[in-house]
Amino acid sequence: MRVLRCSPPHETHGFRGDPESAARAHSDHLATRCLGRVSGRTSRVASSQEELLGLLSARKGHFLLESGQHGDLWLALDPLFLRPRRLGPLVGDLARRLSRHGVEGVCGPLVGGAFLAELIAADLDVEFSYAERLATPQRVDYRIPNALRGSVRGRRVAIVDDVIYAGSAVLKTLTDLRDCGAVPAGVGALLVLGSAAQRLAADEALPLERLASLTSDLWAPEVCPLCAAQVPLDHPAAGAGTNG
Repeated sequence: MRVLRCSPPHETHGFRGDPESAARAHSDHLATRCLGRVSGRTSRVASSQEELLGLLSARKGHFLLESGQHGDLWLALDPLFLRPRRLGPLVGDLARRLSRHGVEGVCGPLVGGAFLAELIAADLDVEFSYAERLATPQRVDYRIPNALRGSVRGRRVAIVDDVIYAGSAVLKTLTDLRDCGAVPAGVGALLVLGSAAQRLAADEALPLERLASLTSDLWAPEVCPLCAAQVPLDHPAAGAGTNG
């Protein structure tokens, strides 16, 4: 899928003034360009992309992700599932793509990934499972509940999330599925931000299916240009959107 190429983080496109203003202006410019245009290989793909992006609300700024990395784009995802019927065509499209990989079950990390997994499992008439989010001050893990661990053993399971950014929730769900004895069959998402999902799928030798892709930057805190410009971190409500 061809994605929009946004400018690298060191360019400020002629914005002048103090570093914080320049960094915020760059972030606004980046997200406006990324969300303003999406191109696809076919008209059907482009239609799915446009429909999906029309359901999302974006915030631009400086965000700490669950992975520990910093990002410049936050998407409000909870409204996606307020009216599940609107997602029907998108769910069906992603389900068809995943079905090519011999899927016998679909699993997603709570919250949005699990909602999506249940919809796809219903479409494919296969088993549904989910991974619970277990957070401590030191780290965040995802684990399949005890009651479901036996049901995934020996099955080919697709791991899905509504949006994959840093990919930490998908990777930890995938790892625990293997601990349960499941066979990961592929990774799926409605939307992929940046290149982390592609790297994860390549590292795990799994197919990646997605309806849309947008470029977006991720940085380790020590090399984050927004930190260097002293742009304060934004703090969206926990669990309300892209969190890595």
